[in-house]
Amino acid sequence: MRIPRRRRASAIEVTYHQLELPRLPRAFAGLRVVQLSDIHHGLYVPLERVREAVGLANRLEPDLVALTGDFVSHSPRYIDPTVEALGGLRASLGVFAVLGNHDHRVGAARVADALAGVGVHVLRNRHVCITRDGASFFLAGVDDLRYREDNLRLALHRVPPEAARFLLCHNPRILPLAVTLGIDLVLSGHTHGGQIGFRRLRRLAAARGLRLPFAYGWQRHNGTQLYISRGLGTVVLPIRLRCPAEIPLLRLYPFPGLSSAEG
Repeated sequence: MRIPRRRRASAIEVTYHQLELPRLPRAFAGLRVVQLSDIHHGLYVPLERVREAVGLANRLEPDLVALTGDFVSHSPRYIDPTVEALGGLRASLGVFAVLGNHDHRVGAARVADALAGVGVHVLRNRHVCITRDGASFFLAGVDDLRYREDNLRLALHRVPPEAARFLLCHNPRILPLAVTLGIDLVLSGHTHGGQIGFRRLRRLAAARGLRLPFAYGWQRHNGTQLYISRGLGTVVLPIRLRCPAEIPLLRLYPFPGLSSAEG
């Protein structure tokens, strides 16, 4: 996995990542996945911010968009305008979503129905098969861990054991189970990166083999790779310090060497 390049777009940072997933079919080499997480439209995150993120995501020309939960914070009145804005997302292979803990607080069924109404595929303990040129991989999604609605085994029911399998889960604590069940790539959010960056503390913790509760970025265990996005919004306090909002763009390849050959 290469160190990502970074570019700032207004107050949202686009982070670029390139990684190899050995079980990814060659037909998907160079797959562009854009992740939007923790939008939290509400008192601290205006609708203009959501629309900005949608426009930026579309300019990245994704093949697939992954929405990893917490679309609003505390009030259901923000659901419809948020979802209406997200309905503008465009991706050749589709837009897929899972719910977060805040979505359950305001009404999980209402959030899921609204997303489905604008063409977003909501993965609540289920999977879909993504196909291209006769090849396929499986994209699963689980419901929120904090509300104990998640069921990864159900989400993977009838997925062939040899197939490439990706997972969307709002909470990165799914990682140990994802490793056990052979997930290749997990995309999560939830932590906001802590909203305040403590780089020195992170380096010290990493040197001692410790993990901070507000982790973000890459983690890897055995054959499973996890990316935790810092997300777009804020909660508790409308503050981000040395921890900018983020939209990750991931380019996926089936094996080393192919990425450099294709540019």
